[in-house]
Order: sequence, then C-alpha cells, then structure tokens
Amino acid sequence: MTTHHQHYINGAFVTDHIGRWIDVISPSTEALLSRVPEGTKQDAATAIDAAEKAQPAWEALPAVERGRWLRKIASAIRLREPELTATIVAEGGKTQGLAQTEVLFTADYLDYMSEWARRYEGEIVNSDRPNENIFVFKKAIGVTTGILPWNFPFFLIARKAAPALVTGNTIVIKPSEVTPNNAAIFTQIIHDVGLPKGVINVVYGYGPEVGQELAANEKVGLVSLTGSVSAGIATMQAAAKNVTNVSLELGGKAPAIVMDDADLDLAVKAIVSSRVINSGQVCNCAERVYVQEGIYDRFISALIQAMQQVKVGNPAEEHDLDMGPLISKAALTRVEEKVATALQQGGKVVLGGKRVGDTGYYFEPTIITGVRQEMEIMREEIFGPVLPVMTFKTLDEAIALANDCEYGLTSSIYTQNLNTAMNALRQLKFGETYVNRENFEAMQGFHAGWRKSGIGGADGRHGLDEYLQTHVAYLQFD
Repeated sequence: MTTHHQHYINGAFVTDHIGRWIDVISPSTEALLSRVPEGTKQDAATAIDAAEKAQPAWEALPAVERGRWLRKIASAIRLREPELTATIVAEGGKTQGLAQTEVLFTADYLDYMSEWARRYEGEIVNSDRPNENIFVFKKAIGVTTGILPWNFPFFLIARKAAPALVTGNTIVIKPSEVTPNNAAIFTQIIHDVGLPKGVINVVYGYGPEVGQELAANEKVGLVSLTGSVSAGIATMQAAAKNVTNVSLELGGKAPAIVMDDADLDLAVKAIVSSRVINSGQVCNCAERVYVQEGIYDRFISALIQAMQQVKVGNPAEEHDLDMGPLISKAALTRVEEKVATALQQGGKVVLGGKRVGDTGYYFEPTIITGVRQEMEIMREEIFGPVLPVMTFKTLDEAIALANDCEYGLTSSIYTQNLNTAMNALRQLKFGETYVNRENFEAMQGFHAGWRKSGIGGADGRHGLDEYLQTHVAYLQFD
C-alpha cells in the first residue's frame, strides 16, 4: 500500500485533504514511492496564520532556549539517520555516502546555528548629543517562509529553519514536490520532540500555487528560495506587492581555471569530484573548465582516465558508487539535449554522452572538447555529469572568460603560485572562489551569489543576519 504523507500545520498532521495527490517517483527505478497532498494557496495561508500566531511566544523565549530546541531536533535526527539516509537515496537518487553526509551535516548545522543564541548582538553607537545613547537592537522579522529544492532537500530544511528559529522567527516550509519524503520524517521528528505548535509548518505542493502564496502573503516578512532563476524571478514578483524581503540562491555556471603550474593530479581529482557529486546536480560545482594551453593534452588525458573510473548505478543496491541517476525523466532529457546541441555547434564528445540503461534516469560521465565560449554548453547550466573543456593562454584571458557569464555563484582556480591565486581572487566576480580544492562550502562561511545567482545568502554570521532586522532607539537622559 502506498504511503500518503500529510501537511504539518500548527503542530498537527492535516488528515482531511480531499484534493489531488502528487506521486513521488524513484529516479533509480521509476517506481512509485509515496504520495503527498497537492497543497493549495489556502493550505499555505493556514500555515502562515499558524506561524504568525506562534511567533510572539517563540520570540519571547530567551534565545538560548530556542537554541536548545534546535539541539533537541539535531539529536533526534541522528537517531533516525539510517531511515533518513535510505529515504534520501530512494527519492533523490543520491549515493548512500552522500545521503548519509547530508543527514549528519544537517544535524551538525542545527547544532552550529544553536550556538549563535548567545552570540548575535546589537550595538551601542556614540551620539553627537550629550546625555544620549543610541541603541541598535537586532530583532526577529516575524513569519518567514522557505521554498526548497530537490537536490539537497533535507539540509535545506535546516539551512532555512535553523537561523530563522534561533533568532525568534517562525517558518513555513514547502519541500520540493520531487523529494518530499525526507521532510515528512522531519515533521515526525519535530512533532515527537514537542516543538511548540506553529513554530515550524510544512506544506506540500507546487511552486505556482503554494510557493506563490508563501511569497505573496502579506503576513510573511522574509521568503527564502533555493531554486532556478525563473523560480527566483517569480518569487521576487510575488513578494514585490508587499515589499517582502527575499533571499534567493539560484543557478550557477561555475568556472574551473587550471593553470600550467597546477598540481595536475589534485586538479583532476577535485574537478571530477565537483562534477559528479549528486550526478552533477549541484549549483555550486564545476560546470565549465578552462585549461592553460601548455598542459591541455596532459590534463585531458588524466581527466578522461579519472572520469572512466566513476562508478554509476542504483544507490539503493550498491554502496560504493560515485553517481546515481539524474532526478527525473525531464532532467535526463534536458541533459541529452544539451549534449546534442553542443555536438551540433562543433563540440566533440571524448567520453560518455549517452543514457545508461532503459530503466531509471542514468547518464554517463561525459567530457566535451572543442568548445567555444559562445556555445550554449559553456553559458547555460547543465545540471548533469557533463564537463565542457576549453583552453586559454593567459590568466587575464581565463578570468575574462570565467567572468563572461550571467551567473556568479562559485568559481575555482588551480595553481601553485600565490600571486596567481591572489590576482584571481581579486578579479573573479563570484560569491565564492575555491583555490586548489573541490567546490563545497562550509557552514561557518557565507554562501551567496552575484548577478543572476541570487540575492542575499546563507550560513555563518552573515546568513544569520538575513533573519534579523534592526530597531534603533535614541535614548536622551538628564
């Protein structure tokens, strides 16, 4: 019998859904895994009302008490790690190692954000007047909402809820309709630990219906979305009528620059790792490679050899895989079309380039050479295990090519020359740059994009500030 999950609103599972249901399909086997309710704008509005009602009492708790709730949730997550790992593998097609890392990193992230309870602070500013103090208070925004992607669905719950809760906000979350099962377990966890009603609410459904209400509702003070550029634009448009704050992490087209003095083994290993993680479906990972002419032949040879070693299969059945399937039939078709277009425009597939098998949405690790900067494969997000590679002569040329992009999320450079690295850091126009390592951010950093890669950001102190607003008080005394 197929499992049917329920919305979680105001501390209770909503059992009276009478509308349509969304099928959750395994990308590895194409089997039906579960169903979730196709939420409506009214469902979202009801959840927002519950969050609004709960917020004053939640904010009134000492921050350290709010932090303790986060640690309770983190501890409960660790106890259910095997179940959560298996769920993420089944619905998202992640390898078991990556799924387990996501679960444990999520728990660690909740613990990390709980530690800010005693650390975030306001200011006392010097006044120009005698006998006056100027206080800058940092206060909760109120009701926040989080619209989640499918590629790191469990971690993104924490990335949006943890900073919101520790600073005194409440939240309504919309999981991706593609990977909602992990969120259903999360609702069971917060229910079982006794989190106060209405502090976290979860509504399933599609972006044009539920997501729009989470952005457009006048009671929402901040909407945070991780997703595509088109979804970000729609969210901004919906939020605009109430001048609601938005925090958006959108697409990426990360360049990797390999200088002729690079440690070639390190560069190849890091770039391959960065490209095949989650089957290439990570917005901050290497999407295009620029290699200095003097080492191009050696680099391509080493890259092909490394990509040939990538193991692809059903992650629910095999433990030592590097890659599982793409997330959906639509995703598979999109990657196939991008490779075909690259060939039509003059590119050459030197490895891979095809679907694997007839069941599941698997695609071969792929390398494309003979590409030019103006080609679609170098300009549009691939979101699959495909690496286009081209050459450059000088660092200035490489930086110009890297910056020639509508996105600005992450970038990387491989060199053993400190001056080269520092010059690249000064000139690259991206929110993040990784030097001699794979593209993967730290929870204490700040994950934020430039240009069409987003507005605002997440993680660390700066990510916490997204969920705070200032209240300045001028206190005159005798």
